[in-house]
Amino acid sequence: MKNLLLAFASFVVLAPAIYAQNTDAIVEKIQKEAAENSQLENMAHELMDVIGPRLVGTPQMKKAHDWAVDKFSKWGIQAENEQWGTWRGWERGICHIDLVAPRVVSLHGRQLAWSPSTNSKGITAGVIPMPKVSDSLAFVRWLPEVKGKWVCISMPQITGRPDYNWEEFATETSFERMKEQRAAQEKAWDENLRNTGYTSRTLNAALEAAGAAGILQSRWSKAFGANKIFSADTEKIPVIDLSLEDYGMVYRMAENGDQPQIRAVAESKELGRVPTFNTIATIPGTELPEEYIVLSAHFDSWDGGTGATDNGTGTLTMMEAARILKKIYPNPRRTIIIGLWGSEEQGLNGSRAYVEDHPKVVEGLQALFNQDNGTGRVVQISGQGFLHAYSYIDRWLSAVPEEITQHIETTFPGNPGGGGSDYASFVAQGAPAFSLSSLSWSYWNYTWHTNLDTYDKIVFDDVRNNAILTAVLAYMASEDPERTSREKAVLSINPRTGEQREWPSPRTPNREGGQN
Repeated sequence: MKNLLLAFASFVVLAPAIYAQNTDAIVEKIQKEAAENSQLENMAHELMDVIGPRLVGTPQMKKAHDWAVDKFSKWGIQAENEQWGTWRGWERGICHIDLVAPRVVSLHGRQLAWSPSTNSKGITAGVIPMPKVSDSLAFVRWLPEVKGKWVCISMPQITGRPDYNWEEFATETSFERMKEQRAAQEKAWDENLRNTGYTSRTLNAALEAAGAAGILQSRWSKAFGANKIFSADTEKIPVIDLSLEDYGMVYRMAENGDQPQIRAVAESKELGRVPTFNTIATIPGTELPEEYIVLSAHFDSWDGGTGATDNGTGTLTMMEAARILKKIYPNPRRTIIIGLWGSEEQGLNGSRAYVEDHPKVVEGLQALFNQDNGTGRVVQISGQGFLHAYSYIDRWLSAVPEEITQHIETTFPGNPGGGGSDYASFVAQGAPAFSLSSLSWSYWNYTWHTNLDTYDKIVFDDVRNNAILTAVLAYMASEDPERTSREKAVLSINPRTGEQREWPSPRTPNREGGQN
């Protein structure tokens, strides 16, 4: 017995040293595999170019889930599509928009997600802008004017040039004058909308009920050529987003009495209720199979572009990290799960359903790493309010190559995320989940939820960087002799409210979404 105890004590002393010795070799192999056998470009083409946008409830979303399962299976990783609810099934079709009077030209635009379909001949109608009204009664009196017309509901922009372009070329006086005029216009537009008695969320339904033929909008993203593309919020009439340039032209024509006529064919299909999924892949743990590392990214997207940086790049990062780990580190100490979540864009629904359905994973979570804010290299990691996060995250980061960590700032203990992306679903349960926050690359203006979120915006060097980072962090977290602490820090004061922040509460997912 004495010899047995001595042998055990020797193992306890030597284990961290063996762990450290193995680490350098594993990290070197991870880097080599990522550099010499990268699958990122091929996966990006297949996912973004061929399958396309991944709006929840569409056939493209299901194709993407099946594609991911097939990829994991080819790499020798067990994977399945796990249903967590149903959603309104919908598929966009052909959309073509033409100005037919006072001259003929094709316009740049698209129907919004879940927009009702036109027939194959489309809708040809005149255009009417929103009126200036003193109160809701005046608006009610005006409403019959929309019958049979396209209604312009967005403020026409005073300029189609982003501020950085003005700042570079305009005189200071001219730039300041433009900003003052724009601010005054925005204030007047917002006040007028309030006077109608409706909000941007309720206006479309009122116009539809009054007999409008369709709705025209332009949600400019303050970048050349970029518009935000969300959902239609109508039941029978189409909603179309036009480019800033074309919308402004049509609006000015209508405002000046030029009697513009627009013909739009915007076909789509209603597919009834369809199942919604998370794709879950698993590399089983050998020593501690009921403790877990989760590589996390949301799989769905809006469908103005092809969801390249929101969140194709996060998906590619986690899939490539998993591929590398399976090849270099096929028998992890702890179980590694890859979660590609559905319906993040409608409220973290897929990941919230997962934490409800898999309490054992939440209970046994060693760490979750989530990536979801663009194509850039990771530059920031927060401790998410866990008091001792600095000890284990710093320990894991110490193994990451310096050319990667030199870009990363850490914040400890930080504040827990209440939303924003899927790590928040786990943080709300008190589980150690962390966001790998990336460099902007003009994400918010150019690609976040826009028509420009496409393959060509991916910076593959940065995504490769993130795949290496994620793989090393997963390896270190899996091999760590210690369990991560879940002790919560005393949270900071919210400067906006002056009150102490509170830990976020778990929220119930919407498992029956997209109802008409």
